[in-house]
Amino acid sequence: MSSVIDELPLVEALPVEHLFDMRVNLAPAQAISTATGTRMTFVTTGGTVDGPKLRGEVLPGGGDWLLVGDDGVGRVDVRVTLRTHDGVLIHFESAGIIKVPSDGLHRLAEGQALPFDETYVRTTPRLATADPRYSRLSETVTVGYNVLSPNRVDYRVYGLR
Repeated sequence: MSSVIDELPLVEALPVEHLFDMRVNLAPAQAISTATGTRMTFVTTGGTVDGPKLRGEVLPGGGDWLLVGDDGVGRVDVRVTLRTHDGVLIHFESAGIIKVPSDGLHRLAEGQALPFDETYVRTTPRLATADPRYSRLSETVTVGYNVLSPNRVDYRVYGLR
């Protein structure tokens, strides 16, 4: 018995297009021990957005409310406001997973960036705006590849076609 799912092609790689890179500056983490793990609150202090589909800045005041479980895996919960080069405000939120090497937090505290190939930091950003110049971003599934540095996280964001 065949299924509708049988009609879908299998793909080896997802078709994507590079949308933008984002550099988010962060205040030092506020670490809070809880029954479900360690909550780490990072408040954004600014940043930049640059790429073929979006250019502008990250406004101060958003943040990342990271939960690091007993398994050592971080679960990302980001919300920030972006302002485009032409003055449009865009809501950016993201979920995702962070896994760093066992010495990763120590290395960050020592001022070192964690190389991309040593970490697993993958996010699923969502952008929201009603402005017709950027509304396509609100209708696109995106994936972020991220790099962690002391008091900063960098995103390379792709849209699935």
